[in-house]
Amino acid sequence: MTAVKHHVTIKGVKDGLVFLLDDACDFEEVLSELRHKLEKTHQQILTGPIIHVRVQLGDRPVTEEQRDQIREIIGQKGNLLVQSIDTADASAKKPEPGSSEVKMVRGIVRSGQTSTHEGHVLFLGDINPGGSIVSTGSIYIMGSLRGMAHAGVEGDETAIIAASHMRPTQLRIAGIISRPPDEWDAAGAYDAYMEFAYVKEGKMEIDKIHHFHKFGLNQIS
Repeated sequence: MTAVKHHVTIKGVKDGLVFLLDDACDFEEVLSELRHKLEKTHQQILTGPIIHVRVQLGDRPVTEEQRDQIREIIGQKGNLLVQSIDTADASAKKPEPGSSEVKMVRGIVRSGQTSTHEGHVLFLGDINPGGSIVSTGSIYIMGSLRGMAHAGVEGDETAIIAASHMRPTQLRIAGIISRPPDEWDAAGAYDAYMEFAYVKEGKMEIDKIHHFHKFGLNQIS
């Protein structure tokens, strides 16, 4: 009896999960098996606390649209957060540390959805309650942030989170988590100004956007 070849292999590692995607078969076959495993055979990983996921593509060349397809399938599952999607030569393609390139995204993140990105992201739209936006770099939201935002997800404490209307359920920068929203209200942080969050001496701070000139795009002095 011929053994069935799996196009998607999911492995547990110390800091989360690694998804190994076959680089020799058709890309649509990989996506189909990925959906099947998350919906039918591996439901047990879709419950409980947030799990960080690294996706490895082998030698398969992929477009940004194909990367987004992978992020969308995995990101639909509320507790899975895609940290990276790497090919074998990813080290040659990754931006240099401190790169100021910003990716612009339009849309709305609704309850139960997660928008996951690599590098700095400018999000034109709203993050609704129950929704999340996650990025390895800084997050700039031209709209309302009423869900959760996690910047510097791979450990970059110099990342920031900015929003036109700051009403988050929670903010995270690297491994640092914000104070509860009710404590912010007491401190008068919620005014009618665009604000940004940053890490200073191991604690998260909130300031008005007109003080942003004191800081570099990805560098807190």
